[in-house]
Amino acid sequence: MKLSVRLVAVAAVLATAACAPQTSGNSSSDKDEKTGTLRVWLFQEVNNRPKEQVVDSVLAGFEKEHEGAEVTVEYIPVETRAQRVKAAFNDPKSAPDLIEYGNTDTAGYVKDGGLADVTEDFGAWDEAKDTDPTARRSVTVGGKVYGVPYFVGVRALYYRTDVFEELGLDVPRTQAELIATAKEIRAAKPELYGLAVGGAYTYGAMPFIWAHGGELAVGKGGSYAAAIDSAAAREGIEAYTSLFGDDNCPAAKCAAMTGNDTITAFAAGKAAMAIGGDFSHAAVEAGEVKGKYAVVPLPGLKTGSIAPAFAGGNNLGVLKSTTHRTLAVDLMKRLASKEAQGELFEAMGFLPTFSDVRQQVAAKEAFVKPFVATLAADTKFVPASPAWAQIDAGAVLPTMFQEVVSGKKDVDSASADAAKKMNDAFGSVG
Repeated sequence: MKLSVRLVAVAAVLATAACAPQTSGNSSSDKDEKTGTLRVWLFQEVNNRPKEQVVDSVLAGFEKEHEGAEVTVEYIPVETRAQRVKAAFNDPKSAPDLIEYGNTDTAGYVKDGGLADVTEDFGAWDEAKDTDPTARRSVTVGGKVYGVPYFVGVRALYYRTDVFEELGLDVPRTQAELIATAKEIRAAKPELYGLAVGGAYTYGAMPFIWAHGGELAVGKGGSYAAAIDSAAAREGIEAYTSLFGDDNCPAAKCAAMTGNDTITAFAAGKAAMAIGGDFSHAAVEAGEVKGKYAVVPLPGLKTGSIAPAFAGGNNLGVLKSTTHRTLAVDLMKRLASKEAQGELFEAMGFLPTFSDVRQQVAAKEAFVKPFVATLAADTKFVPASPAWAQIDAGAVLPTMFQEVVSGKKDVDSASADAAKKMNDAFGSVG
């Protein structure tokens, strides 16, 4: 049978969080049909056509192996994923068989009972052995695997080579040098931010906390307890918030800035440095600084060290309610295979989750090397708890940073308040 692929860009929100019914806990299906239509939800990208071409190629191979199977691919807006997925968990009849989801969503989706346990399938997959450990953790909850990593994203230090050359500056090798260099640039060129930072840029701040030995939270009794108010974490908060001020990035302008805002400032030539991802490369290349910048890993505390970075990215998962489990698992593996991830990198610039494939693409593309080095050095992840969605949505960490840089609270009191909010969230989910 000819494979039928329908590409649908969803423009409207079909259900809001406020109106979504309570998640059903008994939506698992005992059917495993080997023919029929599989529904797949993938995220809509800014320029989606290259991604569609990679997916189409995978589906062509899938059709050869599974005659009688049809696939409908629906590209959904990332911004409305929470409402769409919540509704799907509650209505198995209209739910997809396979979804793409943000790796910080894993624990919440597992708690909602929406994702199928694919531990045995993952273990039997030959390519899985080369999945990097952090990516593997992003699909693991309670020792069980609930999907496969699709791609990873990590951040490093972008800097203006022309500004550094003009001022005779060396590339920072430690966080102390980074902070000092940012302020030196600002003093010499007050029209620039030395290092663009944002009070709402949580993932840009985390490396400072982790480099000082701090943690966001620690495991406790099968759950988590906040650690953002520990002595080590407070040192990291102090280091990051010291970059907000007239001597680098004025709090009045930078306290509300997001990660996208800092990259926009850098790309527009308004900052000498910025902490950006491999996924920021295209935006910077399209900006005023094209040909006048370079990227190195964000330095840690010691010379030559790399600050631990947040390992972002997306996963693929099979819904528990699918009536085509075997087909859905096979398609999931094909979409996330080494070959497909390599093609996705070529098409979209998304870093593969397989260590060996990343080395291959780094050998081809010079800009990838500092990000691969960062991933190889050390990466961290957010607590694998459904409470993280509450903490993130409640802007607990951005509020903490903004309270400090605005002068409303000192580091100790702001971090103590943030820890209480985090613990309340952890406690609410058990």
